[in-house]
Amino acid sequence: MSVPTEQLPRGRHHLSREEVRASQRQRMQLAIAAAMADKGYAATSVADVIKRAGVSRETFYQQFSSKLDCFMSAFDVAGQVLLARLDDTTGDAAGDAAAGPEAPIDRFDRAVGVYLESLAAQPALARVFLVEVYAAGPEAMARRTAIQGAIVDRMARLLDLSDDDRFACEVLVAGVGALVTGPVIAGDAAALLRLRTRLVDLVHRALPLRPTPTEEPS
Repeated sequence: MSVPTEQLPRGRHHLSREEVRASQRQRMQLAIAAAMADKGYAATSVADVIKRAGVSRETFYQQFSSKLDCFMSAFDVAGQVLLARLDDTTGDAAGDAAAGPEAPIDRFDRAVGVYLESLAAQPALARVFLVEVYAAGPEAMARRTAIQGAIVDRMARLLDLSDDDRFACEVLVAGVGALVTGPVIAGDAAALLRLRTRLVDLVHRALPLRPTPTEEPS
């Protein structure tokens, strides 16, 4: 989520009330992610968020009911951005199976590259998505499970897997989540990106991929 983090200028400006609220909300979402990257979920306070975001306590509680509410908002944004990037990259925005002569493994290569690059580019939000969610309680974990299921759906379509092979895709997505967590905690973007080749090779050898579709001769 690439949004400006600077405070709005004091005095008159040309932003509508809705734009001001949106800017404040985005700053607080980024602020809680950054604070938790430094201190963890348990040690982060509302005071940490409002200080980093440059807003008042009143503004915080106008938009969020609690630290958990703000966290869940940031978590949802991280998940939505990730899914949108996957859809844009793979041509799956409409929810249809990928079409054309491209091999399933090539579609997976592109998608996993986008996933890893997104985590590397937004380390604080990646930590919210992969690490701090475990400390935020059952509601947060349920939300993470739902997003992970959406990622499984996309990967199964990209790889053109049958319903019988969906469990293999679930294992794959869970395994990737475990593999990326260490580099995210360490802030090691290079290690994240190095996983791409190894993951593509593993999938190519381990999953029952169908052959590349070809056109019938005329």
